Amino acid sequence: MSLPQTAAEALDAFDQCHGWEQRARLLMQWGERLASLSEAERCEGNRVQGCESQVWLIGELRDDRWRFRAASDARLLRGLLALLIARVDDLNAGELAAVDVADWFARLGLSRQLSPSRSNGLNAVLQRMRELIAQHR
Repeated sequence: MSLPQTAAEALDAFDQCHGWEQRARLLMQWGERLASLSEAERCEGNRVQGCESQVWLIGELRDDRWRFRAASDARLLRGLLALLIARVDDLNAGELAAVDVADWFARLGLSRQLSPSRSNGLNAVLQRMRELIAQHR
């Protein structure tokens, strides 16, 4: 499966990084790309369970393609969310079901920096995405 354009851009950008400091800086910059959620959208119904930090996720289905928006109070997590969304945005349900989060972050060179709790949190976000899709079937 080919990567969405934004995911390919992320992969190119992270391939240029030499070392964790550059990756961390780039990760923070990606976090700034997240569209902000309104206070009303930061409600309990949109909160992702299973994350240590506060994470809210909204998914919208348009023309059989999913678009996601997310927010978090944690700066590093915002970057990870932005990269996850870059990987899954504009996919259909079947394509999204096949996404391997661990592989994606390994390709970006970020897997070593994913603590078990962050990794579990990102998997919880992906699981919530899949739940949103299941609700629309």
